[in-house]
This record gives sequence, C-alpha cells and structure tokens, in this order.
Amino acid sequence: QVQVVESGGGLVRPGGSLRLSCVASGSIFSTYNMGWYRQAPGKQRESVATITSGGTTTYGDSVKGRFTISRDNAKNSVYLQMNNLKPEDAAVYYCKFMAPMVVAWGQGTQVTVSS
Repeated sequence: QVQVVESGGGLVRPGGSLRLSCVASGSIFSTYNMGWYRQAPGKQRESVATITSGGTTTYGDSVKGRFTISRDNAKNSVYLQMNNLKPEDAAVYYCKFMAPMVVAWGQGTQVTVSS
C-alpha cells in the first residue's frame, strides 16, 4: 500500500504564488513517476504537471511558464511551485503516485485564487 498526502493549498490573490507539497509513504519498492492534477467544480480532472523518476517533466498548456514541478527522491516527495496564479487555476489539486502495478491518489488540497 502507498499513501499520498498533499499540503500547501490555500487562498491567494491573482498574481500570487503557492507551493504545494506531496509525500508518498508505504510500500515503495521501485522507481515511480509522480504528478499533479486538478479538478475545478463542474469540470473534469486534468493533468497539471508530471515528473518521471529520471526527472523528465511535462506540463499542461495552461500552466507552462508559470508552474514548476520538482521532486526529492530521498523524501519520496514532489512539489509544485505555482507562480502568477490566475482565477482559473482555482481547483482541488491532487497528487498522483504512479509505479508498476501501483497507482495512488492523495485526498487533494484546495487552491483558491481570488481578490
């Protein structure tokens, strides 16, 4: 079993920044990828950013140039630095752990962007 816990969400003004953190724990025996996804009310969950075990990153078009994903393998952690936040970035952000035969989601952390 793998458990995933996110933190760092909150209320921020447009143009502001937030840093989300995610830590995975439990039975982690192989290399794994991790990613951030988000879901706004009435919308489907979408991929925000992913990072492979080797550090290769991908970003959704709407966040390119503003968000940065990184990871600390020693801590089984992944981070999402979000800059220049926009109202349309408001959503519940979920962390996803992806390994062979194992996929685990966190419970989500709320990000609100409002003046």
